[in-house]
Amino acid sequence: MTMIRRALLASPTNPAETAAHELIAAHDWVDLDEAEMLVALGGDGFMLQTLHMLLEKHRSLPVFGMNLGTIGFLMNEWEPHGLEERLARARPFKVTPLVMTATTVHGETHVLPAINEVSLLRETRQTAKLEVTVNDRIVLPELVCDGILVATPAGSTAYNLSAHGPILPLGSQLLALTPISPFRPRRWRGAILPEKARISLRVLDPGKRPVSAVADQREVREVARVDIAIDHKRDLTLLFDPEHALDDRITMEQFVA
Repeated sequence: MTMIRRALLASPTNPAETAAHELIAAHDWVDLDEAEMLVALGGDGFMLQTLHMLLEKHRSLPVFGMNLGTIGFLMNEWEPHGLEERLARARPFKVTPLVMTATTVHGETHVLPAINEVSLLRETRQTAKLEVTVNDRIVLPELVCDGILVATPAGSTAYNLSAHGPILPLGSQLLALTPISPFRPRRWRGAILPEKARISLRVLDPGKRPVSAVADQREVREVARVDIAIDHKRDLTLLFDPEHALDDRITMEQFVA
């Protein structure tokens, strides 16, 4: 049977580096450019970095993560024994990123992917004032808030959940549009949109009320307008142990007290 060529990446932390040495001694690995599969050691932040690296390299390798960080929502448990069997049994899950096109007040354009969410945040003590457009229709002429975010199903249990947004089942083909500390309209708590929706967020009075846009961990400051859409051309694949699958984790987050 042909062995799948695997590469190993580890977070630059002591636990992950120690674990990497153990796996290097026990298994055969290849360079990333030759790999058909990737094993990542670290936490959720390192997993996001790894997925962004693959997007930048235009690679679509399946990634099996093992948690050596804190929460590890996007990771499997760290267990060095039986790795071959775990990889053979692993269930694949497609994760579709967003693409953020941010235009600054100076006319610069930045196009960045986001796996979890795109968020807009006020830069000063002044609240942000935003115009919200969905599919070329203005749905909120003025939202006064600390910010707003658009989350994928994979990211709906992260910042979105902390902002009291809904948990979206994996494969639901939905996006969460969630305000952050909304002031006006006071009763608006967000919306659930089909993933094909095109969302545009225009900053009202950006000189007095500057706003930054963040695609996962990458920030663009002093934005004037941000356009957000799903990007199916850049689907990513995460691998999970059958008993530790991502879709089940997301579902069970709804019952965590």
